[in-house]
Amino acid sequence: MNIGAISKLTGLNSKTIRYYEEIDLVHPSSRSANGYRQYSEQDLEQLQFIQRARKTGFNIDECRHLLDLFNNKGRQSHEVKSLVLDKAKLVEEQIAELRLMHQCLLDLASQCQSNNDPHCAILDKLSEAPEQLTTQGGVKL
Repeated sequence: MNIGAISKLTGLNSKTIRYYEEIDLVHPSSRSANGYRQYSEQDLEQLQFIQRARKTGFNIDECRHLLDLFNNKGRQSHEVKSLVLDKAKLVEEQIAELRLMHQCLLDLASQCQSNNDPHCAILDKLSEAPEQLTTQGGVKL
């Protein structure tokens, strides 16, 4: 398969596939006589694996580690589970931060009169000293 075909099958654009090759995440199985990349079914599986891992939130280095584990038949499943649980904890922390940010934004928005007056309580609140920044709900900004 050439890069166009594998791109269609994976949903990854050619630039991304070339980038993965550049950073040694994947390697085309061979090159044709005219220098075009040729990908195998195994290459396709690895690209799909990386794509699913990326969609699950893993960064490139984590994908590399997961791919190494995937290709290592002597791996131990507890290591894979540990990586996934670590990522789940990080996502949980990010969700908590996003919920806090969401509440802060709603609190800020509730302080705005939303009229033609140039005075804006949101801008006032954002310009306060950091130790004074709290929302109506008592959440520190």
